[in-house]
Amino acid sequence: MAKLVSSALQLPDSEINMKEIVENFGKISCNSHSIDNSDLKFVGTGLYPVISFTNHSCAPNSFVVFEGRLAVMRAMQHMPKDTEVLTSYIELSDSTMTRQKFLKEKYCFTCSCSRCIKLGQPDDIRETAIVEGYWCKKSDCDGFLLCGSDNKGFVCQKCGLIRDNKAISAITNELKRISDKASISLSFGHTTEASVAYKRVEELELKLYHPFSISIMRTRAKLLKISMDLDDMEGALLNIRSIIQIYERVYPKWHPLIGARCYLCGQIEMELGYMVGAIESLTKAYNVFRITHGTNSPLTMKITSKLEEARRAKALASFGRMKI
Repeated sequence: MAKLVSSALQLPDSEINMKEIVENFGKISCNSHSIDNSDLKFVGTGLYPVISFTNHSCAPNSFVVFEGRLAVMRAMQHMPKDTEVLTSYIELSDSTMTRQKFLKEKYCFTCSCSRCIKLGQPDDIRETAIVEGYWCKKSDCDGFLLCGSDNKGFVCQKCGLIRDNKAISAITNELKRISDKASISLSFGHTTEASVAYKRVEELELKLYHPFSISIMRTRAKLLKISMDLDDMEGALLNIRSIIQIYERVYPKWHPLIGARCYLCGQIEMELGYMVGAIESLTKAYNVFRITHGTNSPLTMKITSKLEEARRAKALASFGRMKI
């Protein structure tokens, strides 16, 4: 896209229509789709005019998968006749307010799906507090915090405990300092140092946020990659399992991202010799991908093969040849 605009700008002024360039750039930006390969890894971007007519929902009933360059719209649930096919344009794990803001800024509309119409309602406020807000610091309380009427602190909506702004600011400032340090260490390839720093980030985040918060999920995703880079499979397994718990809260039941994480979890469990867990994780992955990708897709067949391998290994384990 940048090369296209750059080439256009090399034309003589008499041949440049900036309004047309901007309009076309906007059309491509808003209607293009990220193309993933069979392993759900990004490989490029394409324009699919028919699929672009599909409306958005934060509670989608379909998902786009790619078979080479061919884009296929697959249902994630049973849809009766005349049901509108809906897909998601955005990240679904964010709070309603964050999703609405992004959609308004990039796509210029306000979503009114089944999730977004709950904006400001008690359930939505609680969900926002879980994924993005502060949480009560009492170990035996699962209440969420809202800003007090005097703006001096945050009040737990369950037990009434107040966390003053100074205490929260002290943690957030330290969190930013350690996060910056972790990011720099990682950028310079100091993986072990980054691992220590991100574990400290996780500790601080757990003092502020709910265990299912998006911030903690993203930190654990970094720790997962670092653990795998350091060949710390036990650490990787701990992180992938906690990530799956969050994914299962914030994504639709049959979302491919859940399947992808379960598949990775199963592979790690197999490497560690935990075949019972591997069979459970791979079965979850298979059940997702048989719906989103179909039973004959390369990815689904790869998972089927792994599942059969895990079952054979479990059978051998019954003879004392492998731990479970």
